Amino acid sequence: MSQINSAQISESKPQENKMGIMPINKLLLSMSLPMMISMLVQALYNIVDSIFVAKLNENALTAVSLAFPVQNLMIAAAAGTGVGVNALLSRSLGEHNIERANKTATNSMLLFFLTYILFAIFGLVASKLFFSAQTEIDQIIAYGQKYLFIICVFSFGIFGEIVFERLLQSTGKTVYTMITQGIGAIVNIILDPIMIFGLFGFPRMEVAGAALATVIGQIVAMLLGLYFNIKKNKEISLNIKGFRPNGNIIKRIYSVGIPSIIMQSIASVMTFDLNQILMAFTSTATAVFGVYFKLQSFIFMPIFGLNNGMVPIVAYNLGARKKERMTKTIFLSITYAVSLMLIGMLIMQLFPTHLLRLFDASNDMLSIGTTALRVISLSFLFAGFCIISTSVFQAIGNGLWSMMISIIRQLVVLLPVAYLLSKTGNLNLVWFAFPIAECFSLVLCIIMLRRTLRTILTD
Repeated sequence: MSQINSAQISESKPQENKMGIMPINKLLLSMSLPMMISMLVQALYNIVDSIFVAKLNENALTAVSLAFPVQNLMIAAAAGTGVGVNALLSRSLGEHNIERANKTATNSMLLFFLTYILFAIFGLVASKLFFSAQTEIDQIIAYGQKYLFIICVFSFGIFGEIVFERLLQSTGKTVYTMITQGIGAIVNIILDPIMIFGLFGFPRMEVAGAALATVIGQIVAMLLGLYFNIKKNKEISLNIKGFRPNGNIIKRIYSVGIPSIIMQSIASVMTFDLNQILMAFTSTATAVFGVYFKLQSFIFMPIFGLNNGMVPIVAYNLGARKKERMTKTIFLSITYAVSLMLIGMLIMQLFPTHLLRLFDASNDMLSIGTTALRVISLSFLFAGFCIISTSVFQAIGNGLWSMMISIIRQLVVLLPVAYLLSKTGNLNLVWFAFPIAECFSLVLCIIMLRRTLRTILTD
């Protein structure tokens, strides 16, 4: 009888997730590498997208660059909500609270759908106004309106892709997110030249073709993400039968998610305003800034992949009260992030001209861009540490600190400094606003991370 009872007890005891038992370095790499690879592919298709658009003309490249703040805002809303979902769902699993984990998953789908509706409305009514407010060049406005309309109205693909990927990440199944993002990106890369230039009997759609290729790739990734969650993600249930919005769950998601959304949205505000500063010099400077963002994504995306692997590990082990595993994950993540950023800085310091020529850069663009890439990349020395630190704050449910650091770096320091430097009339000086702002961010991150770890470890 005692053997039967023991077996019953063993069967009823929740099975420990790998995030609570696997060796930390192996766990972090196993969860992060698939995400890093998939995000590298995503960065690659962002670059390829602009390379093909640049072959049309510089105005086409400028139009896509000016659309970036809205695209970034869209990703900020989705990824920020996803951070809240990730933190709450992983922590719930660490506490073996399966009911709350399932409610978190189903409520997250509602939140992503409502956010999509807002951006679809923006695309329908405000695309032309958005570009008219930034430039008077008719060709840029025409290109930009078509591009932004398609990106926003069909953005259900990117929102669906992110929500399903976040659910997979929360349970440690990051290899499936690598597959969804990778296949979506490959579809985009294949369709880009076909739709932009009208190959194989397709109509020549130019910039609109680039937008359509992007949303088709996102929709493919979304459908794959849904399939993997239904078939492979057995730790949570997406059963919506009898579903009702749960105010407490939504509040807890957004307690972390809203600071993250604001934090990432600030980049849109910064980019929009900095574009105006650069346009006062020349539209070529704006095109250079757009190219920089495409190139830096190839360096930053692996760090974000590392983040996506780190956050659920930290949240899970905080919930399971395994603080040594949590702190080891944080310090390993910082080491990897700083190393990757140093490599990225060296590439931009040594090969700026080669990178710019990928985008059919004119002589003016090469002259402006070479200095820009070398100066801005100095900020990479500190960025790796800062990115990991702000993600740690989100993982432990203190997204407010992440938001404060982002506001100070981009709105309190970077933009005012860029504006003041622009008043010298020397465009090359404007780029120094980036490393100056990152220095401020580094100091804040060191202070807040030390305080956070001290509080957690003594609790």
